Amino acid sequence: MAFRDHLQRGYPFVLGLIILFSIIELAISAWLTSRFNARHDYFSITERDRTRFILFASIWTTVLSSCYLLFFFAMPNNPLSSVLSLMIFLILTWIFWTAGAASITSTLGGGLNCSQTIFVYCGQLNAMEAFAWILWILTTLLLIVVAIRGIVAARRGDGVRGSLFV
Repeated sequence: MAFRDHLQRGYPFVLGLIILFSIIELAISAWLTSRFNARHDYFSITERDRTRFILFASIWTTVLSSCYLLFFFAMPNNPLSSVLSLMIFLILTWIFWTAGAASITSTLGGGLNCSQTIFVYCGQLNAMEAFAWILWILTTLLLIVVAIRGIVAARRGDGVRGSLFV
């Protein structure tokens, strides 16, 4: 089986994992945001704001990754499913997850020991941090693969406006 076939089967799988983990992150960050809004029991304003940013990043990732998965299957030759379009989306998503994961890690000091903490929602904050880094890793992996496929598309003469897989 050729390397291209592995990539063609692996791309929807990795994008599906990104969607799954971003839905989990969406649930955690939305729950924390609702608690912070209702009870005002956040440790600091930065904790509250960074949780809101992760909520935004998870909504962004869930919605647009689902669209790109749909484009991959339904419209493979459409400009929306081109290498350039996917690269722009993945670069923005990578920036969001880099900022979100690094900021919540900074807020929590690298992770919390829930038996000795002043944070109210220790377990949920640790889970949010972990899923943010998982999403960053998956987005980085997919960004590298799409960049390689973009180079291949440019060499075959399609340019970056060519489809991801031919």
